[in-house]
Amino acid sequence: MKKIAIIGASYLQNPLIEKAKEMGIETHVFAWAAGDVGEKSADYFYPISIVEKEKILTQCRKIGIDGICSIASDLAAITVNYVANEMGLAGNTNRCTMMSTNKHLMRQTFEENGDPSPRSIMVSSGEELSRLKLRYPVIVKPTDRSGSRGITKLLSEEGLSEAVDMAQKESFEKKALVEEFVEGQEYSVECVTFHGEHFFLAMTKKYTTGTPHFIETGHLEPAPVSYEVLQKVKRVVFHALDSLQITDSASHSEIKITENGEIYLIEIGGRMGGDCIGSDLVQLSTGIDFVRSVIQISLGEKPDLDCKNNEKKAAAVHYILGEEDFAVLEKLKLEHPEYLVREEMTSQCEGKITDSASRYGMFLMCASKIECLSKYLPV
Repeated sequence: MKKIAIIGASYLQNPLIEKAKEMGIETHVFAWAAGDVGEKSADYFYPISIVEKEKILTQCRKIGIDGICSIASDLAAITVNYVANEMGLAGNTNRCTMMSTNKHLMRQTFEENGDPSPRSIMVSSGEELSRLKLRYPVIVKPTDRSGSRGITKLLSEEGLSEAVDMAQKESFEKKALVEEFVEGQEYSVECVTFHGEHFFLAMTKKYTTGTPHFIETGHLEPAPVSYEVLQKVKRVVFHALDSLQITDSASHSEIKITENGEIYLIEIGGRMGGDCIGSDLVQLSTGIDFVRSVIQISLGEKPDLDCKNNEKKAAAVHYILGEEDFAVLEKLKLEHPEYLVREEMTSQCEGKITDSASRYGMFLMCASKIECLSKYLPV
């Protein structure tokens, strides 16, 4: 029986654990003991923090794993690729890991390779703010976090110091990026890469709360764009994946498209996207089992992306941030319960929503075409 290490035990990693077991693979899961679902669903659980890569490497050598992976976590990807490189398993290089988990290094890489990306400046102390020459509006964000943590949009210098301070507190390395804001619709592009060959899976339309923190409220697949736009997006994203030296992993590329059709790379993670995109939406809309592909790549196997027998559909996730979203869910249940795939709620629907992790819940939808779901999507 093949053995696979999975970094992280939260609900984000559980689809990976369950899929590996379904494939007849023995699962070895590493995470700080916190009572997460993956601690119970794994064949073997090790209470080791995902950042303790040397301890995880030692244990993985004892186990004799055949592959290692994670989904939806930049922090976990660092350990995944470190262990893979040390054990000669499939994965991205440590250099690639640095460029794809640190937004400052990513911006530098894009600039060096001619990839379209907003101008940004890294800030490590408040004293540097007075020297910044910026064109407003700007976005302030941590250099190394995801999930909309520590993000603020500013229209002027007012509040810049406070925004930088918040971003630095959220950052693992205590640094922030201040970058010029690009107006346009947000999308993500879901891909897998095997031995340097990129495979496009889906393009996803993103919905957010907008200014100032841009917390994601939902996602829709396939993104309603023209064939010509989609082909241009693929060319831009594939070139950027090469720039970041992504060779063996999933990838989640966040982009914006302006009214003039210009494409800007916001950021790229060398791992599957979270927010139910990789775990649910891709398979619902295309028939491709994205989670299975991640496991296959980690084992050094070419992913099975055959979806010829699957009808293309529209799929969406709508996150619950308030009473209006609960009302939309009830409307869906009343009018078209057959569209509802799954709903999940947190134990307590109270408190201020500050990032993706503090949302109250979500519901997944699937139908034959986008028009069927349109009135149940986030505003």
